[in-house]
Formats: sequence, structure tokens, C-alpha cells
Amino acid sequence: MEAKIDEVAAGIYRLSVHVPDIAPPAGFTFNHFLLRGDEPLLFHTGLRRMFPILRDAVARLIPPESLRWIAFGHYEADECGAMNEWLAVAPQAQVAHGRTGAMVSLNDMADRPPRILEDGARIELGRGLSVRYLDTPHIPHGWDAGVLHEEASGTLLCGDLFTQIGNGAALTGGK
Repeated sequence: MEAKIDEVAAGIYRLSVHVPDIAPPAGFTFNHFLLRGDEPLLFHTGLRRMFPILRDAVARLIPPESLRWIAFGHYEADECGAMNEWLAVAPQAQVAHGRTGAMVSLNDMADRPPRILEDGARIELGRGLSVRYLDTPHIPHGWDAGVLHEEASGTLLCGDLFTQIGNGAALTGGK
């Protein structure tokens, strides 16, 4: 397996990994997103066992050790299973997530303390990219759920909302 890379908006890349053994015969695609700012952000770390595949994909876009932010929609293996592997490879990286996720999971599970994002908090990534955290308890699921909205492009980063069966192209559209 290897990750397919698609630029879905300026400086925003979908790293997709198709797993044919999940939901056969079409298979299942796990999506992860890299925002290539001065302070790069990875949204969805992937499953722990998927780490080498994603690390190699990220390395095609940026040096993995330059990763600054790690974020995801909610605490679940496919969204943050490789969180600590990324923290080990990127010494300046910090997990950024909402208060509920930090309180019930990340303060214990992350190898470094997370940055707690209040509803509406903004992270400036540089190169014209910034994300705003929106607290969305239970939507799409999980009481710790939240989304990131990249403001310049209007790109919504949301775990599980755009789940994809098969190995289709990246879905993109205007604001």
C-alpha cells in the first residue's frame, strides 16, 4: 500500500490510503490532510500501522520532522492512532484539539501535552493558511468531536463526514 497525494486547495493536500480488504469488493479509503504552511499541520494521523505509509507520503511534500501541528476530528484509532509516532518524528509538533478531547483522552494518551482549542480558536499556519477550530460535540460522532475550517480556501477538515468507499478521486469544490 502507498498513499496517493492530491492537492485539494492551494497548499492543502489529501493523502489517501486505499485498503481493499475493508468493505470489499470496493475497499475503503482513509483520508488524511496536510496543510503546507510555515507551521505545517497534519489532520488525521492514520492508524498506527499506517504510519510508515503516511510518513513517506508527507516526506514527498515536507520534511516530516518539520511538522508543527497534529489535529483530528475526534479520538479514534483511524484519526489519531499514530499520534505518538508523529510526535516522536517531529520534535516541535503539538497535538491541537478541543477541551473535551484533551480532558478525557489526550492529556493521558499523548506523549506531550496538547494545545487545548476553545471553540473559535485560530491557528495561523503561515503562507496564507489558517484554521479555525469549531467544537461540534457528537457531530459527526463522539462527544469530543470538532472540525477545522481553513479560512482562505473554505476547506472543511472533518473526521468521518466525507468517508469514502472505494478508491475515488479527491472531492473538491468552491467556497
